[in-house]
Amino acid sequence: MRILIAAAGSYGDIAPYTGLGTRLRAAGHDVAIATHDGFAPLVRGAGLRFRPLPADAGAPGPAAGRRALMRTASAFVRDLGGGLADAVEEADDLLVLSTTTAPLGWHLAEALDVPTIGAYLQPAHPTREFAPVVSGARTLGGWGNCAMGRFSLRMVDRVYADAVGDLRSRLGLPAATTAAVRARREREAWPVSHGFSPAVVRRPADWRAGLDVVGNWWPHHDPAARLPSDVEDFLGSGPAPVFIGFGSMAAGEGERLGEVAVAALRRTGLRGVLQSGRAGLAASGDGILTVGELPHALLFPRMAAVVHHAGAGTTAAGLRAGVPAVPVPVTADQPFWAGRLTALGAAPAAVPFRELTAERLADALTRAVRETTYASAAEAVARVMAAEDGAGQFLKAVERFEAE
Repeated sequence: MRILIAAAGSYGDIAPYTGLGTRLRAAGHDVAIATHDGFAPLVRGAGLRFRPLPADAGAPGPAAGRRALMRTASAFVRDLGGGLADAVEEADDLLVLSTTTAPLGWHLAEALDVPTIGAYLQPAHPTREFAPVVSGARTLGGWGNCAMGRFSLRMVDRVYADAVGDLRSRLGLPAATTAAVRARREREAWPVSHGFSPAVVRRPADWRAGLDVVGNWWPHHDPAARLPSDVEDFLGSGPAPVFIGFGSMAAGEGERLGEVAVAALRRTGLRGVLQSGRAGLAASGDGILTVGELPHALLFPRMAAVVHHAGAGTTAAGLRAGVPAVPVPVTADQPFWAGRLTALGAAPAAVPFRELTAERLADALTRAVRETTYASAAEAVARVMAAEDGAGQFLKAVERFEAE
């Protein structure tokens, strides 16, 4: 089949689909990924075809208010809807939609009469078992979690309202709200595969049929790839360091974060690998190395612990490596994943980004590295993950469409 995977957002929202796409391609499918221009090398490097989408709106700053976030998101998805309409081709046999692109892709599927399947990196459907991942809230009890989950979806539908109106008009479809189309998809038991491990978030017992948790989709990297020589030299020159990085978060805060990281490393006597990321994190000195983008699959197993923003992909990569974490969540779904790390016993309590100081980071690192229970818990999850085949499970779901 000709399969289009449509994904939008930051690196962690895109990279897992490169591994998923290569697995589908290996099974004989013709696979393209529609995403932002900045990720074209990532897609093409995995041997997949690339189709452009409008630029990512960028990760929100940690101080951004909820109204500002919704305005920014609404403007972004309005552009995204038009870009997605340009990216889809009539010859496509199947649309694979991420959490962000699904509320737009449903309308394209209706207009083109092409099947779709969800490929989500976060649990998005309401459940009694936990509060919605974007709320950052602790559990509110069964009824409260469901109510908050439904409210969260209503807020999502508000964000997409203008984009959906524009898109349906462009496609010549009768007016319909995102909420109405979402309800129709639910009645039809629209299939959604979730690319995270059930060892981290088990499938809620109250989810409807068609919502599956299949295991992680790992970013593609060349099997022959190796860490750069300067990184290998650093790793070999002393005890295992800790990783400190914030991915696509905290733009412009690199200087402050560098000072916090260095001070925390000095307090603990640990060595550190600092990943610059969007923040521009950088520092120098004995026992400190600053790096750019490196495959987590190669780097994390060599660490004593990982300090990160608790994005879905980075959280999973740390668990896969079997190393303890210090989660420093910034926004969106990150408090949810940070809470999962703590509940699994693979991390001490999260340090919210706004409360990050050298003292708190040093205390958390000391616990994560010195108290062996955290490493033991992470290793236990890693053993379960090693037996999972999330991409293979998704391939089976795709093959059901092929059989039809």
